[in-house]
Amino acid sequence: MALEIRTVRPEEMQDFRHHLSIVFVTKETPSNGVLRPEWTLCGFEDGVLATTFGAYQLTMRFNGAAVPVSAITAVATLPIYRRKGHLRSIMTKHFQNLHEIGERPIAILLASMAAIYQRYGYAIVCNSMQYNIDPRQIRFAFPKKTTGTLLHLSNSDADFNVMAELYRKFSDDKTGYLERVKAEWDFVIMANVPVGGQLIKAVYEENGEPLGYVIYVTHPQKGTPFATVHQLIIRDLVWLNIDAYRAIWEHFSCFDLFATISWGRVPTDDPLQHLLVEPRLLQATMKDCLLGRIVDVDKALTKRSYQEKGELTFEVEDEICTWNQGCWKLEASPDGSHIARTREKPQLVMPVSTLAKLVFGQISATEAARMGRLEVNEASALSVWDKVMKTLYAPACADSF
Repeated sequence: MALEIRTVRPEEMQDFRHHLSIVFVTKETPSNGVLRPEWTLCGFEDGVLATTFGAYQLTMRFNGAAVPVSAITAVATLPIYRRKGHLRSIMTKHFQNLHEIGERPIAILLASMAAIYQRYGYAIVCNSMQYNIDPRQIRFAFPKKTTGTLLHLSNSDADFNVMAELYRKFSDDKTGYLERVKAEWDFVIMANVPVGGQLIKAVYEENGEPLGYVIYVTHPQKGTPFATVHQLIIRDLVWLNIDAYRAIWEHFSCFDLFATISWGRVPTDDPLQHLLVEPRLLQATMKDCLLGRIVDVDKALTKRSYQEKGELTFEVEDEICTWNQGCWKLEASPDGSHIARTREKPQLVMPVSTLAKLVFGQISATEAARMGRLEVNEASALSVWDKVMKTLYAPACADSF
């Protein structure tokens, strides 16, 4: 068995897509048509495509800062080629390439199985919730009159620009949100409308100023006469103030002929569960969302922003990206940060996956210590770590890639 790791050639992209359809049991579609051959890194066993792998070059918001990331996608190994270490070899090569170029210190992905990627130093860096609620149960715990208006949007470029600008403002100070490229809007958010359904876009305005929008699809279902069996699925929801958020949900409470309103990829700090008179009727469930991998410790930690000042010393364990191993000292402040190797005794010792959870704000250092995800040499440092690493919002990612 000889494994060759290389990009696919343009004429091999059809085989690439067919490979994905076999592994993920889906129709063979050009859903990865925006993935260029040069963005792939695949494994060929004795000349036959065995493992597919791709990476988009995207930009992620990192506690308000813009950070270039490698967004991993289309990872699939045919069952007859599994358990041979192909993916580990490809992942290691990809990390090495990123390190040598030095432009993208973080890799991210959305996993079909988180267990696959935690073996390579990835960590679950944000969770998301799923809501499923009967529109008749959308009742707020306290009255608050909104002064704005909800209006339908068209397919015009001007209306698209309104949504794009609102999303930019909404995601600007977040962690985990992606700076959207046009392909995300075209091929994910506003594509694949169910047969007989509708894609609807609405914007909330106050005195002519757009302050939020929602994109959703209706999913018609057959049922008995007068039965409320239709479904509404929220594709994207953005708000710049709480009035916009409430107005959108008040709008949904009027969908009398629908049985369910569903919203996936809900941020864990979403306000709705604190506003409804009976929040359990949201039937909220939680699952892992974004996985993150720190490829270069020094570049990753200095590219995010910090709201508090502090000096943090730590030791990183990383068997794949060995250049990360060792002791580091981070000097962080709202004005900027600096990191360097140090001979000081580390306050904390942790695997690179735990460090990812801390810098994304998924958990605090104190929580990580209680979970046994790090070793503590200086207990008094935990409160400093908690303060410095705290993010403005819970990490979240609304997009697929």
